[in-house]
Amino acid sequence: MLRRLSLRTRLVLGVIVLAALGLAIADVVTYTSLRSFLLQRTDVSLDAAHVGVEHALFQQGPGPPQGDALTAAAPGDYIEVRTLSGKVVAKGAVPQFQQQSIPAPPSLPAKIAIPGVANSGRDRTRYFTVGSVDGDDRYRVRASIEPSAQNYVLIIATPLEEVDNTLSRLVLIELLVTGGVLAALAGLGLWVVRLGLRPLSAIESTASAIAAGDLSRRVERAEQRTEVGRLGLALNAMLGQIETAFKAREASERRLRRFVADASHELRTPLAAIRAYAELFTRGADRRPEDLARSMGGITRESERMSVLVEDLLLLARLDEGRPLEREPVALGELVGEAVETARAVDPDRPIELSVEPLTVLGDRDRLRQIVDNLLGNARAHTPASAPVKVSVARRDGSAVVEVADSGPGLAPDELERVFERFYRADESRSRTSGGVGLGLSIVAAVAQAHGGSVSAESEPGSGAVFRIELPLDDGSSSEPYGAS
Repeated sequence: MLRRLSLRTRLVLGVIVLAALGLAIADVVTYTSLRSFLLQRTDVSLDAAHVGVEHALFQQGPGPPQGDALTAAAPGDYIEVRTLSGKVVAKGAVPQFQQQSIPAPPSLPAKIAIPGVANSGRDRTRYFTVGSVDGDDRYRVRASIEPSAQNYVLIIATPLEEVDNTLSRLVLIELLVTGGVLAALAGLGLWVVRLGLRPLSAIESTASAIAAGDLSRRVERAEQRTEVGRLGLALNAMLGQIETAFKAREASERRLRRFVADASHELRTPLAAIRAYAELFTRGADRRPEDLARSMGGITRESERMSVLVEDLLLLARLDEGRPLEREPVALGELVGEAVETARAVDPDRPIELSVEPLTVLGDRDRLRQIVDNLLGNARAHTPASAPVKVSVARRDGSAVVEVADSGPGLAPDELERVFERFYRADESRSRTSGGVGLGLSIVAAVAQAHGGSVSAESEPGSGAVFRIELPLDDGSSSEPYGAS
């Protein structure tokens, strides 16, 4: 049953039940203590009345009671004298002030057992409570054996009307106070619990918003001081990681879709050219030597171009999968010098300045040579033929740094941010006059990262661009392939 109730309801019910239990115990203890006190005070007043009544009844010594004891008793008291056998020898009630009628006498038992030691020379006394004959009132009774009066039993009973009225008023007050306190606790507890659980409501609404697709929602006013606040902070941290993961996945999916689309487009172009040359061959180029040579040459060129593109795509796919690269000491200065010599041979009119330090890195020599060639090829493709290029290899902060600086038109800030993306070209057109398909710098970044390094670019429009590769130096501690486990 309780499991079906909300947490707020269960907390408030728990507080009310505990408070009701505590108040009930306090009420019972208060009622019992006051009742005991009032009865004890009544017993004291009966003891005081007993002295006067005993003197009035037994003033001539042992024997039957003499005199009028009613004048020694308090108004409303009832007096009765019995023998030890239980025979009543005298009784009477003291009228109350301003009342003509005498209240109903107490309903006394026929025999009253009075504890004590017989023949001890002292009164043996018992106190007890009985109802009236008509059952409307109660009496407090003092019964004592009087050794000085031939062991008569003297009974003095006083009505408990005032005691009962006091106790009734106490019960009424306790009920009212208990009810008021419980009602106030219920209201206060509901307010406190609602205030305390407000962060949970915020968490609930946040979770609902996130389930609806709003991954940017967070739990507001989450504080470290409370348990619920710490839960909110932990949830915010988890949501941040989830949002980052979703954004990364969406970005990866976008890149993959773009990669597939660009790769399809780039492959479609040489395939279309090959098909066109093949169609030219079927239309009679095989019977015309000049057309035959043109068709075969075109097919060869486009096939080679497509092979290069496929090789680049396979390289990027292997690097993405984390396949291990060769890891051997490579003289980086020597490798860069070879790449510069090749670039000078390919483009003899371009001045290329070289500055190297003899540094050694661990890596795949062929792939490192490839990325240096790609940077030099990028400079040839995007700068004028006479624009100088500066190439340097230097040690910086414990790393080997390769820089290729050109003096071309440079890159805009938005182009600089995307220059290492796959299939990205500053010239969004698909013409081949300004370079390749946009995989050269992507391969540079992927190979550098596979070697534990990084790439970066700096440029200002009109001031050229600087492409930088940072690779960890060889410390001679390992010769395992990169990516091997």
